[in-house]
Formats: sequence, structure tokens, C-alpha cells
Amino acid sequence: MMASSYNAKDEDGHISVSGPGGGALRSKKPENTAFKQQRLPAWQPILTAGTVLPAFFIIGLIFIPIGIGLYVTSNNIKEFEIDYTGVDMSSPCFNCSQNFSWNSTRPCTCTIPFYLEQSYENNVFMYYGLSNFYQNHRRYVKSRDDSQLNGDVNSLQYPSKECEPYAYHDNKPIAPCGAIANSMFNDTLELFYHPNGTKVPVPLTATGIAWWADKHVKFRNPGENQNLTAVFQGTSKPVNWRRPVYELDYDPLNNGFINEDFIVWMRTAALPTFRKLYRIINKKDNMVPTLQRGNYTLEVVYNFPVRSFEGRKRMILSTISWMGGKNPFLGIAYITVGSVCFFLGVVLLLIHHKYGNRNNSADISN
Repeated sequence: MMASSYNAKDEDGHISVSGPGGGALRSKKPENTAFKQQRLPAWQPILTAGTVLPAFFIIGLIFIPIGIGLYVTSNNIKEFEIDYTGVDMSSPCFNCSQNFSWNSTRPCTCTIPFYLEQSYENNVFMYYGLSNFYQNHRRYVKSRDDSQLNGDVNSLQYPSKECEPYAYHDNKPIAPCGAIANSMFNDTLELFYHPNGTKVPVPLTATGIAWWADKHVKFRNPGENQNLTAVFQGTSKPVNWRRPVYELDYDPLNNGFINEDFIVWMRTAALPTFRKLYRIINKKDNMVPTLQRGNYTLEVVYNFPVRSFEGRKRMILSTISWMGGKNPFLGIAYITVGSVCFFLGVVLLLIHHKYGNRNNSADISN
């Protein structure tokens, strides 16, 4: 039987153990330091009525006014929404939704009339919305080549394996590759105003809708040649696209990989129901509302099918405020938290007033 004996404690706090050969073995005991032996100075607050009750009342008095301000600001934002999926037979887009697919050779057009009950001041933002479209799926999110989108010529000819099965088509590299680009939203939305029976197109701005960092940093056209047709020669368009990437816009500053509609789509959404900025209606005359009250029509070139995944499509017109778009949740959350804290403060104050004095009297008598 092997014998072992403990020696005196070392200066560093370790205990040496003599082994069978006389050698010293270090034990697994932590060093004798304030940190490893948990002897650091600590502060533990003592909760009393004098500290807890003011905290509840202060939180309530701060959060409730902030919540009311956020909620009122959100409600002052004007928003109008049209569902143009075409599920109902009475919908003008019903025939398009039933007969259209990715492989359709001709686009389908439908017109939806609507009435704006109030005028829209300042700039108006036009969004498209999709429901039941899971852009947050793991494989879908990874299906892109950021080097290719950043203008790398080598990645243009040899796309990343992450893009499979949308990396090559007809033995040609796809530009842009991946499932995200392949499923790009491609409906065309146009807005018309009808004063006194006439038809006036509403001017829509297609630039300024993407994040600055995306437009100028993350997305670039390959090479320095301004002739995008030559730059993308030898590549194939995505399978579900009707035209190649170098024909997305007539404006050379909004074409190719730096097309803002494409950039907006490539920033994937976190939830299956989402909206993305489509166009901006800029205010031109301070004396005239951006969108006047009256009759309008939305003309849709129906290119994006949603029946296969039971999705829905909608168009949203919205103004914004200093806090962004319409979102009452933040205001409701502040009001709820503030009200709960104030209510708990009142309840605890009553309990302290009723039972606290009794306990103090009992301590004095003792």
C-alpha cells in the first residue's frame, strides 16, 4: 500500500503532497487568494420600505408620462394598407393570383381602387408587405455570397458553395447567386390620383430607400468598368428572375448589385410577417399635402406568386415621426410597466402603514 504524507502549506497557498518517489505533487485546491477563495469585498443592499417604495413611485411617475407620449406620437402617424393578394373572388387581382407562377411568360396586371379619407402631409413612405414568408430560415439566410455582392471578380465567376443549388445555371455562374436573390420581390407598384375624373400619376422615388452602409460599403459592382453588360458577361441571371442584374434600372447609379430594391430585399427580415420600403413620395409644395384626400388607384404588375406558401401581399402608405413608423407597442409597454410599479408602490405603502407600526410597537414593548 502506497503511503503519502501532507507537508506544510506553501507560501502560494498550495498544499504539497509527497508521492511514492518522494516527489512533490500539487493538490487541486485553489490558490489562497481573495478572488479564488471568494473573499472579495461585496455589497449587499438591504431592502427596506424607505428604499423600495420611493423606487416604485419614481419608476411609475417616469414611465407613465413617457409611455403616454410614445403612444400619442404613434397614433398621430397616418397609415393606410391594401391587401392585393387576390384570394377573394371579388378581388381585382384574383385572376392573377390563380394563374400566375414563377415560370409565367407574361406578367399579369391588376388595378385596385381605394379612397384616402385624410390628407398625408410631409414625406410618405410606400412599403410592400409579405406574410408567411420565412426569410429567417437558417439555410435561406446563409444562401448568399457576400464577396460576390461586394464586387469580387473571382467570386463572380466562382460563387460560394453556400449558394447551392442556386450557384450555377446552364453551366454558368449565377449573379447574384443564392436563394435570397433568387426569390427577390419583383412586383411593380404604381400609384395614381384621380381628381375630378382625371388620372394623375403620383411620382415615386426609387433611391434613398436602402441603408447607407449597404449602398456604399456592403454592395458594389465588380470591376471598374461602367459597362455592366460587359462586366457580367459569362454569368447567368437567377432562375426566377425575368431579366439579368445589369438591367434592373436605367440609372447607372442604381443598377447591378447597387440597385436599392435588390439591396433592401437582401437585408433579410427576422419575422415571417414583414414590410420593406419600396418607394418614397417626397413633399414638393409646403402649401399642398403630399397625398390629398380623394380617389386613388394602385396598379400592380403581378410578378411575385405567394399561393405556393399560402402567403399574402399588401401595400402600405405611411408617414413617420421622430420615433420612426407606427408602433404602439413601445408606448403600451411603458404605460404598463409604470402602472404596475405605481400600483405595487401603493399596495406596499398600505401594507407598511398597517403592519409596520404594529411591528415597531412590539419591538419597543419588548
